[in-house]
Formats: sequence, C-alpha cells, structure tokens
Amino acid sequence: MMERPYRLSARFVATIERPGRYGDGRGSGGLSLLVKHTARGHLAKSWAQRIRLDGRQRNLGIGSWPHVSLAEAREKCALNLAARRRGELVTGRKRAVPTFEEALEKVIAVHRAGWKDGSKSEKDWRTTLRDYAVPRLGGRPVNRITTSDVMQVLLPIWNEKRVTARRVRHRISAVMRWAVAQGYREDNPAGEAIGAALPKNGFRPRHLPALPYAEVAGALEQVRGSGAYPATVLAFEFLVLTACRSGEVRGARWKEMDLEAREWRIPAERMKTGREHRVPLSARALAVLRAARGLGNGSGVVFPSARGGRLSEMAISKMVRELGIGAVPHGFRSSFRDWAAECTDAPREVCELALAHVNTNRIEAAYRRTDLFERRRALMEQWATFLDRGGPRGARILERDEVEDRDSQNAGKPRLS
Repeated sequence: MMERPYRLSARFVATIERPGRYGDGRGSGGLSLLVKHTARGHLAKSWAQRIRLDGRQRNLGIGSWPHVSLAEAREKCALNLAARRRGELVTGRKRAVPTFEEALEKVIAVHRAGWKDGSKSEKDWRTTLRDYAVPRLGGRPVNRITTSDVMQVLLPIWNEKRVTARRVRHRISAVMRWAVAQGYREDNPAGEAIGAALPKNGFRPRHLPALPYAEVAGALEQVRGSGAYPATVLAFEFLVLTACRSGEVRGARWKEMDLEAREWRIPAERMKTGREHRVPLSARALAVLRAARGLGNGSGVVFPSARGGRLSEMAISKMVRELGIGAVPHGFRSSFRDWAAECTDAPREVCELALAHVNTNRIEAAYRRTDLFERRRALMEQWATFLDRGGPRGARILERDEVEDRDSQNAGKPRLS
C-alpha cells in the first residue's frame, strides 16, 4: 500500500488507486484529490477546493486529472483565493459585496436582540457612525475599506474627542469583523494595526460636570424653590438621595418599591450592569416617595410626566441647566462618591456597591456574595442627614440604632420645602 504523503506529489496523484480524499496539506488553499470508482467501474480522479464563501464552507470543483495537473490545480486554488479577496466568485461572476452602510444595518440587526428594551444603544451606534464614519465609508464596499480609510475617520477626532473616537473605532471594527466572518474580506482594518498607529498622548479626559459635595445641599434647596414641574423636582431629589442614574430614577415604578422594608429593587433589565440592584431608602427618600404618591395617574410610574408616562431623558438635565447649577444629573453620583471617601469611614466596596459598580476582580467577585445592604443603608442615611443639615457636618457613619431612631421620629412627617 502506498504511504499517504503530507503533501501531494505528481507521482502519488498518478499512481494512487485507493478511493478517498487526499488533502494537499497546509498552505494549499484547501486543495484535495478525490479518487473514486465510476458506475462502470473505472477509476476517476478529480480536484476540489474547500473554501469559505458567504459565511459558509463550500467545495469548488477545479477539474479532473490528468486534464488538470497538480501544479495547475494549485495555481487555480491560489487564483480562487485572490478572487475571493477581491469580492468575486471563483466562477468569475461578480459577487454582491455590501457597502459599509449596508453591512452596518446587518450588524445592528444582529446586536439588537441583545440590547435592553428602551436602551440608547442602537441610537448611539447610528448617531456616532452617521456623524463620523458613514460620510467617508458609507458607500464603499466592505472589501475595499483600508486601514488608511479608517485612520482618516479617526484622526480628526482622536485627540479632542477620544472617548467618541474609541467608540467609533469599536463600531467600525464590529462591522469589519462581520465582513470577515461572511467571507467578504480576510482582515480587520480597524484592528490591532491601527491601534499601534494612533497617537498615545495629547488627550485629557473630560469628566462630567459635578458639584463639590458641600454644595449639593444648596442645589437641592434651589431646585425645591424653583417652581419647576413637581415630578421633576421630586425625581431630582430622589436621584441625589439614592445616588442612582437618571434613567433608573425616571423609569422607577411603584411595583419596585417596598416602603415597609425601606428598599427599592431595580430589575436587571433596567440596570446598566444587567443585574438587579437593591437600593436602601433613607427616611428622606421615603418622604420624597410619599410626596410622589400625590402625583399618581394610574400609570405605575413613580415620577410621571405631564402626559402620564415617564419623564423624558432631558427633563432633569434641562431643569438643572436652566437653574444655572454647574453640574449634570450624573455628576451627583460623583459628588456622593467624593463625600463618602472624604467624610466617612465606609469601606471602598460599600461605596462602590452604593453606586451599583461591578467588581472587576472576578475571583474576588466570585467569593463575595453579599451586597452589604445594611452597611449601605447606614451610609445612605448619613448622606441624607448630611444634605438635610446643609453642610459638611456629621461625618461619622450613623450606628444602626441611630438610623432606626431617626426613621421612627421622621415617619409620616415629610418635609419637602
């Protein structure tokens, strides 16, 4: 029996008579020799190439031996690979290579199922790529986009808008990875090579505007006396007291509130982390909720808009901006975090859990199963006390019995002005 070689040779091809498929080894472009008996008992030998097209593996016939020699079969394989890179079928017919804009629609459709309901992910994708990538890349076939093209998209914004530029690069890269998976190209022009070429320095991150924690109480008083729409005023105070994100507060529903247990359970689908988050409610936060009861319109939303649904994305931001408060809603989370670090003895993990931040240390997260809820309750009560007193006093974390005493004294006596 003839020994099967690692790579085919002209002698092996000519003399092999045992039926089977014989590959030409690595680097051959998927070439193999098929040996079989015909219906009349004759021995037939033919060439085939295993190649990925349109996201699927296909077998392409290259011809029969001896009409096509081993050398000619190898040459045809190389030509087929080159034709695939150009976006052409190996038969010579043109292939419908999508443009970047067409591919973007397909990528968004793939990702849409994994995005949360009501999230801004799709809008963000469309907005950033429409503003920066589509003008240059939109009408170009995905197999014709080069690293130089991507560089020309990113360089004008790389130093001034580094966060946006990184998002644009990530989203272009996602479209290009899809194109690779579909067989339209073999490389990602927004991948590692461009990362090495982009400037490393010259960028200073711009943080969201936030108030020093000593000024937060004054901002609360200013909002309460502003005469703004009541639900917006209450939502703002609740946002500050709980250190939660604007979207979490605006989307809060009464079914998530347990006033007796003094906690708010935000479901996973409404959380940035995708995990349920329990928020301890201070006595002041409970008072805000009691006041919000009077705004109820049957929608189930805690802070309803004038039309009955949840407050708009800009409702709180617009109010804060028009009042001249030098911060954005999200910035009050930063104010809380600075206060917790400078004015309390609360451990870092308690402060981070209060902000619903995920522990990035996988080993540590695997062993820590508690959400330190009672310790966070004491911290949030102290934050409310700090704001109520209007200044940086009372820096010591309240003991649990002090918290309970304060709750019993303030129960049923909300003060909103």
